[in-house]
Amino acid sequence: MTLKLTRSLWLWAGALTLALLAIVPLSTGLRTIAVLAVACLVILAWIKTGRLVARQSEALVLADGMALPPTAYHRPVALVCGDGLTGLFGTVANEQLAVRVTEQGCYLRVPEIGQLSAMAEHILAVRPDWGGQLSVMYVVNCAEHSDTEELASRVRTCSYQIALIRKRGISLPLLLTSYQQAVRGEGPWFCWESGKASPSVREADKCISLGDWQRQIDDGATQALRLQTSVQLNAAALWLNEEVLPHFALNDSGSAAGVTIACAITLVPTLPQKVSSNLWLQLLRDKFSLIDGRQSLEATGATLPFPDPLLHLFPVQNQGSPARRASVIALWLFGLAGVIALTNSAWQNNLLLRQVSDDLRRYNTIPQPDRQDQPEFAAREQAIAVLREDAERLDSYYRHGEPLALGLGLYHGERLRLPVLDVISRHRQPMAPAPLKTAKSVRLDSLSLFSTGSAQLKPDSTKVLITALVGIKAQPGWLIVIAGHTDSTGNAENNLLLSRARAAAVRDWMQRMGEIPDSCFAVQGFGATQPIASNDTENGREANRRVDIRLVPEVGACVLSTAGSDRTPQPHSAAFNQ
Repeated sequence: MTLKLTRSLWLWAGALTLALLAIVPLSTGLRTIAVLAVACLVILAWIKTGRLVARQSEALVLADGMALPPTAYHRPVALVCGDGLTGLFGTVANEQLAVRVTEQGCYLRVPEIGQLSAMAEHILAVRPDWGGQLSVMYVVNCAEHSDTEELASRVRTCSYQIALIRKRGISLPLLLTSYQQAVRGEGPWFCWESGKASPSVREADKCISLGDWQRQIDDGATQALRLQTSVQLNAAALWLNEEVLPHFALNDSGSAAGVTIACAITLVPTLPQKVSSNLWLQLLRDKFSLIDGRQSLEATGATLPFPDPLLHLFPVQNQGSPARRASVIALWLFGLAGVIALTNSAWQNNLLLRQVSDDLRRYNTIPQPDRQDQPEFAAREQAIAVLREDAERLDSYYRHGEPLALGLGLYHGERLRLPVLDVISRHRQPMAPAPLKTAKSVRLDSLSLFSTGSAQLKPDSTKVLITALVGIKAQPGWLIVIAGHTDSTGNAENNLLLSRARAAAVRDWMQRMGEIPDSCFAVQGFGATQPIASNDTENGREANRRVDIRLVPEVGACVLSTAGSDRTPQPHSAAFNQ
């Protein structure tokens, strides 16, 4: 995928994440931190992808006069590794990329087997469309090796590198090739395709069976030579099956056919880098008790043929354009964000329904109190206050639309709005408790009612008594307590009797003038026992000589007569003190 598309996907992923942060309920501080984190992550990904592509592009240093095919190149691209690289590509520095382009495909040299996965990444960085065209051509020549364990290690390394590339979703088919030295080389390619026991002979555009290839020549010498070639091929195929293919199977699905699409062998007159006492000679000696006494030809400047007739075996897969793949990834990201948004909306709606339902249930479980002073009254008022908040919230959603966190077609709060409003409309408060009635009192000066030492009312005391009577009539049915008091002058016992007699005189006048039943009165005499001022001064003694009238709130203590009510003056509440 190109750098532009990769960066576009990161921007798309960041935009979707920000949209989710706007939907998911978070506190303002946490939402701000999350937005900054997403922005930093996108910027970091933008920078790192640019550096990675630049680093991979710089790693591909092409040899002089060589260039990669264009991006629109659609033929097989083989990564060639293993033996015989000098004979295939010539002498090229290891840090440079050697390229050979033929009519059938493109070959790219991998100097070291351990660089196979890195080379594939570098190629895909500059040619992202080649993912379905890449394949591996592993060359193993038994004449170039003398140590079986060293060869096995190289094969396992190649298998591991292929597995790393396949983890990225690239099929990366494998073609195992081998070059065998023969007196008459430059022959066709003998190919064992996956799942086939007998080889086919491929040369240019022809493909025939090994038996037909042996019988198509009438010349006896040529037939004998081809028979000899068949024997050599069988020995080489036996060596590949025993020494090479099992190591590929160890790191894959367990069968060599699952790793390779074909094994191909061709005969050449000379082999570059052929070693003495090589594995081919060991095979002839150990398996067939033969000794190859032929002298090796000079291999300086020898070249090896590319397996062009076999390239059509590589399946060129159409993986789609990078833009199409990026579109698919973008759709998957959008789908994932949509699933997260729907899940969040469903969870928020479920939470809203549970909260409002619990508020309704709590209100309905509280019994209706009869009075406001009962403990249920406060709990019920608190519950109705919560329901009013719920109703305000649901009504706001009804009028202005629900928020995105509750939307996306999953909002179900409307079905609770009307029940909440109905409960609020039916809520009634109980009666308030009757206010406590307190006693009222009026204080009369004895000097304005009686003469000194007398319990006989003065004639001019009527005005004072009428004012007190008006206040008493204003509280019908209350108990009237009349208490007489004197100063400390004189005999205490006489003062006690005098105080009681004065209280009785006031009672008799009020009973007679107000037509108040006798049961409504209580007469007390305290003498000088309850002074309100000092008896040492004249003003204090004058204040102590008094008659107190108190109205005690005992509703129903007595029933006032209605006779003469037309003559009763209007109440004058200012005559009493709280």
